[in-house]
Amino acid sequence: MIKNYFKMLFKTFGKHIARLLSLIVMVLISVGFVAGIGSAQDKIDYSLTGYYKSRNVSDYIIKSNKGAFTQDEISAVSRLFSAAEINTGMSVDIPLGEKRSLRVYFLDFENWTVNVPELIKGEKPSSAAHAYAERADDVIKGYSVGDNAEIDLSAVGLPVKFNVTVSGIVQSPLTFSKNGEPSYNNEMTSVPETTSGTKDMNCLENILYVSKDLLPAVGDIYVAVENRNVFKAFSGAYDRMTETDVKRIEEVADASVITLDKNYSFKSLSAYGEKVAGIGYVLMIAFLFVTALVTLSTMTRLLEEERPQIACLKTLGYSSFGIISKYVLFALVATGVGGGGGYFVGLGIAYFIYSIFGYSFNMPPVSGNIAIVFYIIVFSLIVAATVAATVISGFKLTGEHPANLLRPKPPRAGKKVFLERIPLLWNRLSFKYKSTMRNVFRYKSRFIMTVFAVAFSTALVLTGLALLDLCLFSSFGSPEIMGIAILIVVFAGLLTGTVIYTLTNINISERNREIATLMVLGYHNREVTGYIYREIYINSGIGIIFGYPVSLLFIWFVFSVIGQGTLAGISWFVWLIAPLFVLLFTFFVTLTLIRKIIKIDMNESLKAIE
Repeated sequence: MIKNYFKMLFKTFGKHIARLLSLIVMVLISVGFVAGIGSAQDKIDYSLTGYYKSRNVSDYIIKSNKGAFTQDEISAVSRLFSAAEINTGMSVDIPLGEKRSLRVYFLDFENWTVNVPELIKGEKPSSAAHAYAERADDVIKGYSVGDNAEIDLSAVGLPVKFNVTVSGIVQSPLTFSKNGEPSYNNEMTSVPETTSGTKDMNCLENILYVSKDLLPAVGDIYVAVENRNVFKAFSGAYDRMTETDVKRIEEVADASVITLDKNYSFKSLSAYGEKVAGIGYVLMIAFLFVTALVTLSTMTRLLEEERPQIACLKTLGYSSFGIISKYVLFALVATGVGGGGGYFVGLGIAYFIYSIFGYSFNMPPVSGNIAIVFYIIVFSLIVAATVAATVISGFKLTGEHPANLLRPKPPRAGKKVFLERIPLLWNRLSFKYKSTMRNVFRYKSRFIMTVFAVAFSTALVLTGLALLDLCLFSSFGSPEIMGIAILIVVFAGLLTGTVIYTLTNINISERNREIATLMVLGYHNREVTGYIYREIYINSGIGIIFGYPVSLLFIWFVFSVIGQGTLAGISWFVWLIAPLFVLLFTFFVTLTLIRKIIKIDMNESLKAIE
């Protein structure tokens, strides 16, 4: 009996291979996209945390309100962080013109342990006459090795003037954003929540690191706390520690504290990661809903087609659980293979998103930590939905008597559709269109599933296009968001194509006898395919119409997450491109399935009941 059971199991896989493959592809697309978008934040957070540790980034930059600290104040602060690493120095921002400043750090190069930069080019300064310069980016102009820089501190009230020669170009762990580092002269005291750049700030045009011997006073204290594991990309515990420490510092010294969450590079990269994850959470609902809906339809129809086999198994004494387990295994193989592939697709997407952040940041080395939390959540939900749909449909069928299962399910009785109650419209329709409209509304569950699936797919495409429109045709030119918008459009399109293919394939499979009858009656291939495809296009068209209100909700959520864009600001042509996109996919799917329709075996289909 076990041997025969496995024979039937393999036969089921072979018979429904197209359905199996479509489920695999759909799960792969959904899991891959959503897990990739969601885990990108984890990848960024892990990398940011690793960078924080490896470069020993300061948690606090304590700046004297009087211009310089006394030795007693330095000692008092040191006692607060006795086990931490503490460096002292001075930094001043010299105004160079409107919204531009030069920052000069005066540091002890021999005992530099906090915020140590990476040497990109050149060599370490060998004397007080040499300096490091920050490497150039989109805002910082930068110097070349060997350049001479003249520094005049009279603009900030210090009678100091000197020349230095640049011996090395460095990348500071505090200034890896390419959008500019806000100056101390900037009126804004925190990172803007929109993270749309620093174009309205007073930004640093250049940064130089020179010897403390040129200005011995201590105006800055750089503190790297002992517990480096508490950071974890601005975790709640880190924020609470920071809040407590700032109060303690202010009690012992007349100072202002610049915490790491006021550092533009760290905070803006972390904020972008949160926005990407937010987009993932919004779109996860749509991808999961569509996948669950189509999986339910697929497994329900597969079980309906297997009614005779289920009847035979019941007659042979198999339990309901034993019978259903065959189909549960079919569903698990589809979701397992699709989910397994989806993990690697998601990993690729996470790395892709990380790489496109390189347009705005000199990104920290990518972390090797595996970010699987989002993947596990998405994959578990899809597996649960798939198994639940299979079990519910399975128990419904196995509860019937074998004799009833051996009989074909009787067709639903014909009813008047609402269009028939509009004689002015109904009477103008030809017979073939009247027949089509009756079929469209006759099978309500099939109609509802198709409409909902297409509606959500259309909404996803519209959301991606609206986000792309925001980046291309407004001041919000973030390469990161643009890259994510392109990903949404591509994966929404792939999902749309897979959904339409799967539902159309199911539609054709469950109507083999009906199609064979039309062929026997002398209908030509074009007439037969038109008979089926008219319904598909009508269902897709209705789905597109319902997709518009759904898309308004999705777009509003996404725009709220990124803090940019309005529904009114979306270009008019976006609303036209999306439905054309969906209809184009529908057209190509119907082209690929024409052969399946015209190759239906009339004899086999018509005698199937026997």
